[in-house]
Amino acid sequence: MHAETESRGITTQSRLPLLPLLAFAMTGFIAILTETLPAGLLPQIGTDLGVSQVMAGQLVSIYALGSLLAAIPLTVLTRGWHRKKVLLLAVGTFLVFNTITTFSSNYWLTLAARFMSGVAAGLAWGILAGYARRLVPADLQGRALAVAMVGIPIALSLGTPVGAWLGGMMGWRVPFGVMAALSILLLIWTLIAVPDLPGQQASQRLSVWKVFLMPGVRPVLAVIFLWMTAHNILYTFIGPFLALSNLTSQIGLILLLFGLAALVGIWITGALVDRHLRKLVLLSLSALGAVSLMLAAGMREPVVVFLAVVVWGWSFGGASTQMQTAAADAAGNNVDVAQAMVTTAWNVAIASGGVIGGLLLENAGAVSFPWALLALMAVAFLCAYFGKKHGFRPEARNH
Repeated sequence: MHAETESRGITTQSRLPLLPLLAFAMTGFIAILTETLPAGLLPQIGTDLGVSQVMAGQLVSIYALGSLLAAIPLTVLTRGWHRKKVLLLAVGTFLVFNTITTFSSNYWLTLAARFMSGVAAGLAWGILAGYARRLVPADLQGRALAVAMVGIPIALSLGTPVGAWLGGMMGWRVPFGVMAALSILLLIWTLIAVPDLPGQQASQRLSVWKVFLMPGVRPVLAVIFLWMTAHNILYTFIGPFLALSNLTSQIGLILLLFGLAALVGIWITGALVDRHLRKLVLLSLSALGAVSLMLAAGMREPVVVFLAVVVWGWSFGGASTQMQTAAADAAGNNVDVAQAMVTTAWNVAIASGGVIGGLLLENAGAVSFPWALLALMAVAFLCAYFGKKHGFRPEARNH
């Protein structure tokens, strides 16, 4: 079903409504940064809460689990609610449980708060894409989604290292307090600047299974799983991989370059996605495949690694917008359920990347990473290439 036939409440304005879209971007920023903050602060968290770094690391895993378990059920439960009410609920949940994390001195209470923060993320990711698309006409939906998703690369490239620096200087609780304060600002921003839209009418709702079986949805989910699994194998274990080229001491610079390249990628995607979604997806998948070959041939050469990281960051930057746009196009009126599936597939891929990368590192070493990435990206490219009828249509999206 084409985008023009989506749910009631779509605006006909000809310009992007930046204030609400940037509120969505800030929601994504808070969700991503809340998830990744502990990774850079494990020693401080472990010492303060009296647990090992391995146990402290579970604060990241439990967040992902909360998001994974909540995305589909909560999206289905709330899809008849007004969209602003759901967004405020998600942001309010971030506020409450980031505040608890900030002040908790008990590991298990902190773990529970992290799980509930993940639940908030699952709910937010389930509605943001559909909400953003419904604020604009069909020919602006891709650009609107690109703006709404810009918080993701900003959080990964700038927020996470700044949070780690701030936590190192002032204590690990301070960054979580900042997240809570940002949530207060976002609640006010949302109340003032974000227009409300109705939920989905009962007569339009399909079951989760029927949405999953819609033509185009499964190829998109398959590409997401394969692409993000490949990405997370390398991203999760970037340290051991950089040791091959003696660049471990440059990991901060390399991740910054990755993030900046990702911002370029999301800008390019925002400009072109409404007319060239299929080409962008195939180009992005091909780019990561090329990165795999570059790293396989020159993994011990710093210049090659730096160049590969830039291309990798560019290809990743537009991934969220491209995949969520493709999923929304395929699902039509059932965009929110499809986006919850996207969130689920994304989180499963994060876990799979960690598990597969760990097994590869332990049994074959980091030298095996490029070949694993190449295999995964070859399959992902084939899924996207042969999914042109419904999942990755070749025509411009506003037709």
